[in-house]
Amino acid sequence: MIHIKDSRYNKTTKRVSLNVMRWRVFYAHKIARYCLFFFLFCFILSIFAPFLANEKPILIYKDSRFYFPIFKDYAESEFGGDFDTLPDYRDPFVKQLFTNDFIIYPFIEYAPDSVDWELNGIPPTPPDKKHILGTDDQGRDVAARLIYGLRTSLLFGLILSVFSVIIGVCIGGIQGYYGGLVDLFGQRILEIWNGIPTLFLIIIVSSFILPSFWIILGIVLLFSWTGIVGIVRAEFLRARTQDYVKASKALGFSDLRIMFVHILPNALVATITYIPFIVIGSITTLATLDFLGFGMPLGSASLGELLQQGKNNIQSPHLGIIGFVTMSLVLSSLVFIGEGVREAFGKKPRL
Repeated sequence: MIHIKDSRYNKTTKRVSLNVMRWRVFYAHKIARYCLFFFLFCFILSIFAPFLANEKPILIYKDSRFYFPIFKDYAESEFGGDFDTLPDYRDPFVKQLFTNDFIIYPFIEYAPDSVDWELNGIPPTPPDKKHILGTDDQGRDVAARLIYGLRTSLLFGLILSVFSVIIGVCIGGIQGYYGGLVDLFGQRILEIWNGIPTLFLIIIVSSFILPSFWIILGIVLLFSWTGIVGIVRAEFLRARTQDYVKASKALGFSDLRIMFVHILPNALVATITYIPFIVIGSITTLATLDFLGFGMPLGSASLGELLQQGKNNIQSPHLGIIGFVTMSLVLSSLVFIGEGVREAFGKKPRL
């Protein structure tokens, strides 16, 4: 019997085995593993924020019909009320309309911008049974704003990191692969670009442009990709002299194929270890802008706005403590995740 070796199969098997070994190394890092679970828990929790904190019910079953107020607006008259306007589901009169019906409310019956006009004291109020984390200086539920603010920060950090990696890999790959004048001029431009005071420029731009999530993302993206360029450039400069790259050129492969099929997979190893720290920088930048008042639109829930609430209301320490603890846990978990990823990709396990 003749056995024919398939080189593509061997390469695929080796790559899968290597990734499994890397995962085992990462999983053996207990702190990194627990931090990854914590980060995924926070991310999933924030993604389903409307189901956890909302002034609208999730589901209503009335008169043999299902209603989903969380997805669709209904008039009060559709439930037997007197008005054709949107109902206030927290109003005792409206709640009486569903006395004998099946209804599912969110865990927190307040949206991030809902004001509780029936507080027992002057806002901000400390934690109690009604508001488990208290209220801010406008009578809004802190737990609801924390969940929505966490979603904004995590999505901002993850989306910004993805686009930063894409831009940084492309520019760094071009510089490193072609070298020469391309690399020389690219480095000079990067030196000038990195010399610009990023935070001050973002504050100036945000001061005369109506801020929004995507506008702030675009402004920060102008500067967040530069750190990736150096890593990818170094990997491409090293790889361009390797025999497999010279062989690919001799076989007539295009530059794009050599760059993105042959060299890029090796360069991504160093890039992946850097991604958690890009997320940290992105979340910190957004929190800083919100804390200074140049970030998300006024009234938006964010971690930076919660920290600002703590600064402006020293008499209510729960606001500052909640904001500080949340930021510390999220950023610390990302640091340990990054250390675990570096350890996993830094080692070369035997297959």
